[in-house]
Amino acid sequence: MSRVFQRFSSTITLKAAPPKAHFHRPLPASSFPKGYLVTGVHAGVKKKPDVLDVGLIVSTSDHPASAAACFTRNAFKAAPVVVSEHILTQNRGRARAVVVNSGCANAVTGMCSTPCRQGMDDAWAMVRETDALLPPSTSPAENHTLVMSTGVIGQNLPISKIVAGIRSQATPARSLASDFSAWERVAQAFMTTDTFPKLRSRVFTINGTEYRMAGMDKGAGMIHPNMGPSNALHATLLGCILTDAAVSPRSLQNALTYAVERSFNSISVDGEMSTNDTILVLANGAAAVKHDGKVVEIDEATDKEGFEIFKSELTQFAVELAQLVVRDGEGATKFVTVNVKGAPTYEIAHLIASRISTSALVKTAFYGEDANWGRILSAAGSISVPGLNPDKVSVTFLPSDNTASLPVLVNGEPESVDEVRAKEILSLEDFGICVDLGGLGNEEATYWTCDFSYDYVRINGDYRS
Repeated sequence: MSRVFQRFSSTITLKAAPPKAHFHRPLPASSFPKGYLVTGVHAGVKKKPDVLDVGLIVSTSDHPASAAACFTRNAFKAAPVVVSEHILTQNRGRARAVVVNSGCANAVTGMCSTPCRQGMDDAWAMVRETDALLPPSTSPAENHTLVMSTGVIGQNLPISKIVAGIRSQATPARSLASDFSAWERVAQAFMTTDTFPKLRSRVFTINGTEYRMAGMDKGAGMIHPNMGPSNALHATLLGCILTDAAVSPRSLQNALTYAVERSFNSISVDGEMSTNDTILVLANGAAAVKHDGKVVEIDEATDKEGFEIFKSELTQFAVELAQLVVRDGEGATKFVTVNVKGAPTYEIAHLIASRISTSALVKTAFYGEDANWGRILSAAGSISVPGLNPDKVSVTFLPSDNTASLPVLVNGEPESVDEVRAKEILSLEDFGICVDLGGLGNEEATYWTCDFSYDYVRINGDYRS
């Protein structure tokens, strides 16, 4: 260790990221949606033996599942993103399966009409092999599977291993199932530097009918998503949410776009947008009410109340999954909720919350448990807000243990900060920051972020090793 680093580290206690396995917990089988078979298999994409690296999700419902997605807006969109966008457009928002691999992102591996199309060819190979597992269908669609990949950018997939892993599920010994163990396996197959499988489920009711929703996501680094719907143009954020409700493709996409903006697009670990960010939703209608033998889909035009309930449930569920990503941020020791209120529009509030959440100076202060609120104010002030009066802005630290909050700036005037109290709040694993713009409007937005630690540098310095 250099003398400079020795001198610096002597002033700060180096904190290791807290254990995170407790965020993973068993879930009752009754909470998982009907009509899905799932699994995770070891195909050999990852170097370690027996690590699950290919996940499969199959809808077994007779009703064709509605599908919706939000994809990265990164200019270097990975091959699986391009392929899934194409399939969703071609099928007009319908799909029957999802295949995902971890360990290799299949990004920047040959696209479109370039001489090297390997990345696209490999993504399509995953689609076709999964399609072959599906039972016969009357659907005229040529392809039924959406594909996702995550891992190192710029490397080709070991496609022969992945194909063999998918084909293994066509044998009598296949592990596709619907119990908790199967759901846990598919969630594990999503993981890269994640420290626990991010799997959740819930039960909800619409118009007297009980439905279920389950989902898994992955992400610990390269997390600052900016995703839009499939027809729109930040390790990677991948997520898949499955429900046995029946929702029309158009309404499913609208609900997902709304939910993603308030969940996955409102988190940041390191401010880096990935080439592969994808959130998928399937709604197969396996628990839906039927009239004259036909499934009735929830649609915002014909059942606005039912649609609003579904949109709310999906948004709450997406927030829960998104928060797990931040809690598992690479090297993170703090989970921080950033709230900006009193804004003229939601978009302005969201932009300011994002800027605070991605500031390296703010995030390192969080790690050092230093109530350096000037960094927060400086980050907020870097966003142009028409009509903003600095003399009306306030900043408050919010503890998560139900003790008193700590105002540090009130109506543009610095408070005499109780440094002991500030340290108490910032030493908590969870705490919040509120920035009040002083009544420019009634809109507010929330972001979830974490601190920057020494472990973050170590993990990302060794990522390809």
